[in-house]
Amino acid sequence: MPQPPATPLRRILGLGFGLAVIFGGTVGVGILRLPATIAAQLPNPWLIAAVWLFGGAYALLGAIQVAELGAALPQAGGFYVYTRHAWGPAAGFAMGWADWLNNCAVVAYGAAAAADYLTALIPGLSPGLLPAGPHTQTALAIAILALFSSIHWFGLQLSSRLQQVTSSLTAVTFLALAIACLFHSSSAVAAPHPTGSLFVAIAPLMAALRAIVVTYDGWYEAIYFTEEDTNAAHHLPRAMIGGVLTIIGLYLLMNLAFVHVLSLPALAASTLPAADAARIVFPAGSAQFVTALSLLTLLSLINAVLLGAPRILFAIGRDGLFSSRAAQVSAGGTPRLALAISAALVAIFLLSGQFDQIIAVAAILVAAMYCVNYSAVLWLRIRQPNLPRPFRAWGYPYTTLLVLAASIIFLVFDLRDDPASGLRAAALLLVALPTYRLLSRRSAAQLS
Repeated sequence: MPQPPATPLRRILGLGFGLAVIFGGTVGVGILRLPATIAAQLPNPWLIAAVWLFGGAYALLGAIQVAELGAALPQAGGFYVYTRHAWGPAAGFAMGWADWLNNCAVVAYGAAAAADYLTALIPGLSPGLLPAGPHTQTALAIAILALFSSIHWFGLQLSSRLQQVTSSLTAVTFLALAIACLFHSSSAVAAPHPTGSLFVAIAPLMAALRAIVVTYDGWYEAIYFTEEDTNAAHHLPRAMIGGVLTIIGLYLLMNLAFVHVLSLPALAASTLPAADAARIVFPAGSAQFVTALSLLTLLSLINAVLLGAPRILFAIGRDGLFSSRAAQVSAGGTPRLALAISAALVAIFLLSGQFDQIIAVAAILVAAMYCVNYSAVLWLRIRQPNLPRPFRAWGYPYTTLLVLAASIIFLVFDLRDDPASGLRAAALLLVALPTYRLLSRRSAAQLS
């Protein structure tokens, strides 16, 4: 059992935060770009709707499974906690290590992209406030990271409210764009929509599905905060299921809006459909609108994921598998050392500039993490049938087996298409095992 820190995490969060952190941790700039890629791969409106619905159903089934684990084991740490409980501390440490790396990689990607959008929105920012040179964008990304780290340093009250504000603003702005498109009378209506064949090759279909699944990633973000929720057993399932359903609705609405105002052929040919659509409905300031929306989604993403990453280190440190000081919590409810270490790793990722490789490895680690934790639902039902489960996965075991099988298929395709990243991911997991043995021996020696 985890040892309680001297100052516990603050139990102040509720359903509103759960919905906000899932929305903010999931909805990114992908929905502003990806509809064009999908339309080009699958030039049929029914197939487009089907793959977006399939991706949403996959995320929803995953949320239903993980909601059972989170409600039964309402502790900070998320996937680390569930894997440790089901498969033992070594597997738990490996998954916690992988999850923490993934979270830090996502924050680094978000900060780098936010720096690009910020300089596009405010052209004089870089020359005026930062030294000119090739590292200007990296310096700005690190400044964005420092800003959010400082906000989190003050405490959970401020950072959680910021998440609710940014997620709400993002949702309202997306809805404004979608409504403007749907109510706009466009010449695109006269353009014929090619029907295409409903029978397509498996390769483009799988490519489309995997890309869409990535845009839904983040649906689990609320699991890291169950120990800070006033009623996790009640709020977590509602936040996860309600959050995913909201995102499915938004993604379908955005695709419908883009097709309406651009037409399917124009959507398929677009490089940035959100900008092309905004150019029609907001001709005066379309570029600024889309840039501001992209920046807003990234800031919300950074805040959400940077909040979650330190909770993983907190849980590992509390179990004696990392510095015990990582489990120390400030009066405001922030595990400050865990936050500082997480921010430092993000900064290292930013300075490395190897975003493509880092994100590719992180994607494989996440796919493996899905497989491990969905199988944990099955294993715990068998080995611990009396574990209190305030929420039980709907349709168990069929939904569990279905989403587990889909996750294995996605993982196999990822490894087939990018074996180099698969080897790097395997190496990171293998490094975790001797590290675990070393830390567990040290922890046992300290207790003896």
